[in-house]
This record gives sequence, structure tokens and C-alpha cells, in this order.
Amino acid sequence: MNTTKPKTFFQMTPAERDADVRRYDKGVDFAKTRPLSAKGRLLWERAKRGRPAKPPGEKSSRVLITLEPALLKQADRLARSQGLSRSELIARGIRSVIAATGAM
Repeated sequence: MNTTKPKTFFQMTPAERDADVRRYDKGVDFAKTRPLSAKGRLLWERAKRGRPAKPPGEKSSRVLITLEPALLKQADRLARSQGLSRSELIARGIRSVIAATGAM
């Protein structure tokens, strides 16, 4: 049994790199592939969605917030069930509170 780790791309010689890259020139034989797993489908759908829509020219800001672990777990579960990112769920929550209080 061979237990040596394969070389990383950057550890290969130029000839080894060329040979490794040539594998991808052949394209994909879809007969040899399998359907995505449930997790793979979820990740694919999330990647296709991209970032949440925002008004043109408006930038997003990163913020650090502190939440109780149980609340964060509930938020993540709700976001996942709604097909949202954690950020989008939090943004929707803040918009709802602002709308409910009539602020701004």
C-alpha cells in the first residue's frame, strides 16, 4: 500500500504540471459522473444565487455582532429552511424592526 502523499501542484516539475493539466483538456465524460448529493445541490443552489441584491452603487459593510449560541443556531436553521444566508436573514430582521417601529 502506497502511503506517500502526492506532490502539490507547486512541488511538481514543469513537465509534471503540464501532464497534470492535460487531464482537464479532455473535458468531462458525463457518463462517468453521478448526481449531486443533497449537500452538493444545496451548495450549488447557494453559489448560483450569489450575493443578495442591493441597490446599485451601495456597498455592504461587514459587522461583528454577538449572539447567544442557541439564538444563532435557531437563526441558521431558519435561514437554511428559507433558502437564505445568515446575512440576508439578519438584514431582513433589521428591516422588519425598522418598518414596525416606523423609524426613518
